[in-house]
Amino acid sequence: MGDKERPRNIIVRGARVHNLKNIDVDIPLGKLVAIAGVSGSGKSSLALGTLYAEGSRRYLEALSTYTRRRITQAGKADVEEIRHVPAALALHQRPGVPGVRSTFGTASELLNSLRLLFSRLGSHTCPNGHLCPPNMDVALMLPTKCPVCGEEFYGPGAEAMAFNSEGACPHCSGTGIVRTVDEASLVPDESLSIAEGAVAPWQTLMWSLMKDIAKEMGVRIDVPFRDLTPVEKEVVFHGPAEKKHILYVNEKTNVAAEMDFTYYNAVYTVENALAKVKDEKGMKRVEKFLHEASCPECQGTRLSAKVRSTRLAGKNLAEATAMTLDELIPWVKAVPDTLPQEMRPMAESIAESFLDNARRLKELGLGYLSLDRASSTLSTGERQRVQLARAVRNETTGVLYVLDEPSIGLHPANIEGLLDVIDSLLRDGNSVVLVDHDVHVLQHADYMIELGPLAGSEGGSLLFAGDMQAAAESKVSKIAPFLRGGANCNLRKRASLEKMFEPGTIHLETNQLHTVRPLQVDIPKGRLTVVTGVSGSGKTTMVLECLLPALTANIEGDKLPPQVKVISAEGIRRANLIDASPIGINIRSTVATYSGVLDELRKLYAGTAAAKEKKWKAGAFSYNTGKLRCPTCDGTGQISLDVQFLPDVTITCPDCDGRRYSEEVKDVIWQAEGAEHGYTLPEILSLTVKEALPLFAKQKKIYGKLSTLNDLGLGYLTLGEDTPALSGGEAQRLKLASEMGRTQEDTVFVFDEPTIGLHPLDVQVLLQVFDRLVEAGATVIVIEHDLDVIINADYIIDMGPEGGEKGGRIVACGTPENVAAANDSITGKYIAREIMR
Repeated sequence: MGDKERPRNIIVRGARVHNLKNIDVDIPLGKLVAIAGVSGSGKSSLALGTLYAEGSRRYLEALSTYTRRRITQAGKADVEEIRHVPAALALHQRPGVPGVRSTFGTASELLNSLRLLFSRLGSHTCPNGHLCPPNMDVALMLPTKCPVCGEEFYGPGAEAMAFNSEGACPHCSGTGIVRTVDEASLVPDESLSIAEGAVAPWQTLMWSLMKDIAKEMGVRIDVPFRDLTPVEKEVVFHGPAEKKHILYVNEKTNVAAEMDFTYYNAVYTVENALAKVKDEKGMKRVEKFLHEASCPECQGTRLSAKVRSTRLAGKNLAEATAMTLDELIPWVKAVPDTLPQEMRPMAESIAESFLDNARRLKELGLGYLSLDRASSTLSTGERQRVQLARAVRNETTGVLYVLDEPSIGLHPANIEGLLDVIDSLLRDGNSVVLVDHDVHVLQHADYMIELGPLAGSEGGSLLFAGDMQAAAESKVSKIAPFLRGGANCNLRKRASLEKMFEPGTIHLETNQLHTVRPLQVDIPKGRLTVVTGVSGSGKTTMVLECLLPALTANIEGDKLPPQVKVISAEGIRRANLIDASPIGINIRSTVATYSGVLDELRKLYAGTAAAKEKKWKAGAFSYNTGKLRCPTCDGTGQISLDVQFLPDVTITCPDCDGRRYSEEVKDVIWQAEGAEHGYTLPEILSLTVKEALPLFAKQKKIYGKLSTLNDLGLGYLTLGEDTPALSGGEAQRLKLASEMGRTQEDTVFVFDEPTIGLHPLDVQVLLQVFDRLVEAGATVIVIEHDLDVIINADYIIDMGPEGGEKGGRIVACGTPENVAAANDSITGKYIAREIMR
């Protein structure tokens, strides 16, 4: 195929996925193409729902006919024509939450190379416990002789050193954690007697007749627990599992029976319940009686004693994985020189594969992570960058990479590393399409497609497609003013440094936790405070692991968590974390139910003449339990088709067409005063918040709830929209809806990266929301990298100076101008650049 005939563009004609309005667009191949637009404008529908869906479907269609026959039911994207789309890979905005056995080392595959280094090149112990020097026999997986006792043995393979298989510590099964019963929690109130429920696990985990059996064991159950003798207390906590013959009276039926029962002491009651836990709910019941600690056998390293006995260049595998990537790189480089000459070529080749992978991860700003760090403690941005590094390492060519907001959670200083990695994908002959809002990422693109103008039903049109020069000069583009710079300075009136702490102070002192040094920090009450710093500098640790638990313990009168020394927060009665986690995993949760609008609508419909005549009360209009719900889909609006060994395919319910209600509901129509026509309940639920607002001008409660949603920038959501499908930013603002409009002087709101998925215009809306909370007296604390939020904060706490071991301190505090002037603040340099524009 000559160069002339090679397709230059992916050709998309008539794309109608979700809210896309019949879009025709050409997407250059072999280039970095950015898709911009406000939240909900249809960016992901074009990138993931159209390009990725078609690219991956065609890739699957190249598989065998048998596989294809099973997959065709997955359905094509709703598009008239799409040509020249390469095989596609997508890196999602929210990679799935990893399991308990996943670490940064396993997820990034760095641990594979490291285990190989130790297994082939390490000094292993023979069966009699002698350390044998590294040699070629072990390296080539041949039997070797111990120079001390002459015993012949094989060195362990790389797999035998894995904590996910035979290398696991037997005591904690390779999780590094053991749960033991916390005896202090078993009797929370010693002034109660056992009969009154002093022994908490007997109340919640075991039949209450344990109290009667304890009596048979010789324990007094009618005196305050504190008055029991040490012997009696010992029986309660650790007594033997003896059988006792007692008269049992069933409280409900009042029938008495004589039975033999075995005594379960309080500690065993908890251990027994823990062994039987099957789900999250069961775990929650047991959790409060448990103390989670590092495994005493392996010190939390997850590895067996045998694996830990192998040494290489002065370290064992557990010590190597405890190092951060920044510390590990020079160590691995030095390994070959510590070995005999004939082993060096092998060592260099294994080390090279490790270093090549490590370099990418370091470029993406992940050098501060240690390999043994549990994946579940990584942020979504960190997890996505681990995926990205893996993609680059595979050295594909001719693949379309679809990246969903890769700049999430990245400090401006790390964006440059991200762009280098994207450039290397392009150099290898791939195409990259990315959805992003970060202006610095967009400016790096070769070509931009912008959707809009607004969100939801008012979005989905093509506003602009062209190169970046034309984008910055465009009159129709919403992002153009931001590409030109300086559009978001001074969006709110900020407090002066002199008056900053007038409303009061929250004071926190912490002990060392992870890589964060002991801290002392003051946060002004009633202000907007932004905690910033490069990735891994300790923002999350300070705010979410120290400040929030300390405030909660302070409010509830509990003992402070061990990482907190002092908290003083006078007058604070509530501490709310508003994060971007999805709302309700249940498809029955919609915008209308979550905001409380549906409850009011049901009353409204039950009050109409037609409903009264049919004796339909408000309960009948519930699509969850009411008699008017669609019987086919049981009110969910969708049904699952079982496709045998593939994941179930979900389709819209054919009977109610996704409206969740049966035909009968159409008999009841509600009409607003002065309106031209009335609406059925499903018709109301298909309206957007903005469309519904004028209809309910006279219905105070509904109007109030809808206008709050509209003020939060959610006017484009339909009332019947499923909440689990909302983006992180939308979920955060919906959670806030119930908080607006009340005085908040006793409340602290903590936001964890609220600009995730937000267009610069939406950031302006978010800042107005913060302003309203602060005006109502709330203390707003935001963990954030977004410069538009940072430069509009009253007070900034900047952590660093770098990530990991080189971070964990407070580098600068004060107004944006103070931090911009601080010499060792990396964030300060970027603030200065924004303020000067």
